[in-house]
Amino acid sequence: MEYQIREAVAEDMPAVLELIKELARFEKEENAVEMTTEALVNDGFGNEKLFHCFVGVMNNSVKGMALIYPRYSTWKGAVVHLEDLIVSEAFRGSGLGTALLNEVVKFGAKLGVKRISWDVLDWNEPAIDFYEKKGAKVLRDWDVVHLDERGIQEYLRKL
Repeated sequence: MEYQIREAVAEDMPAVLELIKELARFEKEENAVEMTTEALVNDGFGNEKLFHCFVGVMNNSVKGMALIYPRYSTWKGAVVHLEDLIVSEAFRGSGLGTALLNEVVKFGAKLGVKRISWDVLDWNEPAIDFYEKKGAKVLRDWDVVHLDERGIQEYLRKL
């Protein structure tokens, strides 16, 4: 299959949002998506760019995406966080995921980051296998910690 990897533009955000929703369905969290196209456009292409996004295009249609943003490690220094790498289910195995990850790694190297990090669900064995085959280390002894919007408000209420 022939595809093109390029930097996303604001006009790609409706398709990016559909990929996000597809991932949420796969993760059995479809109702958890609060994101809107408008927020993606504002956050990725507004005055303060909060993320960088690459898209994989096949037949003039976005079929995959990788969304990254900067982080900082007190132990290592500059880090890029890969929030999501998503390939539409019908196009998995086409090489599109590898091409998107390649672009993220090249981008991180160009920035001179010390690490590229991301999360993967412990039951998503195909993704874990994919990442490990690429040389990534899956740190199974770490747990992800979140304070969601409600948790933040509850935390502040207790101060």
